Amino acid sequence: MNKMMSKSKISKREKKKTNPELVEAIRSSKKNNPDLAKLLSTPTRRQINKNLDEISNKAKKETVIVPGKVLGRGEPPKNVRIIALSFSESAAEKLKKNKAKFSTISEELEKNKNNKLEEEILSG
Repeated sequence: MNKMMSKSKISKREKKKTNPELVEAIRSSKKNNPDLAKLLSTPTRRQINKNLDEISNKAKKETVIVPGKVLGRGEPPKNVRIIALSFSESAAEKLKKNKAKFSTISEELEKNKNNKLEEEILSG
């Protein structure tokens, strides 16, 4: 990210959130992944939503983080693991059908409690 945000500002934004899964993801990522925490703490109307075809076109690494929702338009990317805040029903169905690897940010942060997620973050 080009501009760092203080942990106190992220905490202030976190208090406004009502989704418990989102709040936990922000708290978990604040220490090790400040860029991810910043993106997750943005207002819901500004959260990043990506279609499967956009992820296929933009993914440069084998694991991609989408700090928002993955939508189902297009075909799932091959050999790319997707980590996102949430998945639409159609996106999850297509990913399961193609046996693609995918999980939520909360699940990944739970698995990697002390490790920084070093994946590519798709923003904007």
